[in-house]
Amino acid sequence: MHKLRLVRLALAITLAAGSFHLSARAAESHLNRGEAAMALHTLSNERLAQLRTERAAEMQTNQLTLAGKTLRWEERVFGEAPPGGHSLWISMHGGGNARPAVNDRQWQNQISLYKPDEGIYVAPRAPTDTWNLWHEAHIDPMFDRLIENYVALRRVNPDRVYLMGYSAGGDGVWQLAPRMADRWAAAAMMAGHPNEASLLGLRNLPFALFVGGNDSAYRRNEVVAERAKELDRLQEADPGGYEHFARVYEGLPHWMNRKDAEALPWMMRHTRNPWPKKVVWFQDDVTHTRFYWLAVPVEEAKAGRKIVGEITGQTVKLSGEVPQRIILRLHDALVDLDKPVVVFVEGREAFSGRVQRRAEVIRESLWQRADPKSAATAKLILEW
Repeated sequence: MHKLRLVRLALAITLAAGSFHLSARAAESHLNRGEAAMALHTLSNERLAQLRTERAAEMQTNQLTLAGKTLRWEERVFGEAPPGGHSLWISMHGGGNARPAVNDRQWQNQISLYKPDEGIYVAPRAPTDTWNLWHEAHIDPMFDRLIENYVALRRVNPDRVYLMGYSAGGDGVWQLAPRMADRWAAAAMMAGHPNEASLLGLRNLPFALFVGGNDSAYRRNEVVAERAKELDRLQEADPGGYEHFARVYEGLPHWMNRKDAEALPWMMRHTRNPWPKKVVWFQDDVTHTRFYWLAVPVEEAKAGRKIVGEITGQTVKLSGEVPQRIILRLHDALVDLDKPVVVFVEGREAFSGRVQRRAEVIRESLWQRADPKSAATAKLILEW
């Protein structure tokens, strides 16, 4: 009977009218653990195959365009790909608030700046020449798409994607690392200024920060040292999170003579955990609707909102500014979906019962983000 169910599920997953389609019967079926694994494997392969066709031109030309803005990039490949696929390094250049030719030179410098022992090292050219090159609202979806392209067309391991940047690129790391923490395995900030960025979202993201001791412009040296101490305090209060590595190079100015390259071997020791048991989601001024296993409707994605999710055994606890409607993206890596789950919101029980694995949830997750490692197999919509 078990094999027959698997066969029926496989047959229900079809290609129709040139687009991916699940029959209503398959979409509504409750899956056991093995069936969910098979559905995830099948749907992931189909989604990535679709992207290999749709995105081929972007990877051939090394550029993509979204909402009227274009991101270009150059790449270099280092080492042999391990069995799980190459790592991906996104390295953001400095400059900003300057003529295009100045930022072009910064871009060309960035492609030669770092050399990981293994991986595809990508230096993108910022779509604009503004002061905030790397943390305008168009960057997040562009980087999401860039990562998807490399996962689909270059077989990159989505659990080994790293973010780094120098000067204005470092400004971008301060912003993008916490608000896209569920994308990165580790991040490193070189000689950048955090401005108003919060560190709360770094709870599950190993974070390195580097600055010259004499880099006094905008008080970078002092501010980076202060933020390093803030990470110390966050880690002390939450020992399971906020891993970090900080260096203030005494006597060095804005240019750190490549000493900051020590970040790369430290970063490579880390692999993303797409299903951490505790999540701290703080919405920046560029908001998101999904963060690890938490999600909200677009109307609930509000700047400054903080939600904390913790899982112990089969119990989920949500606290902070939890909206009236919130979605839990679940997987057997988080809870045993063969058993009941209990959810508390601000100390009050909001749900108790089974949450079923469903092929349609897997499909929805992969179409939102072509990231098989973080695809949910079940979801719970809470309205409390």
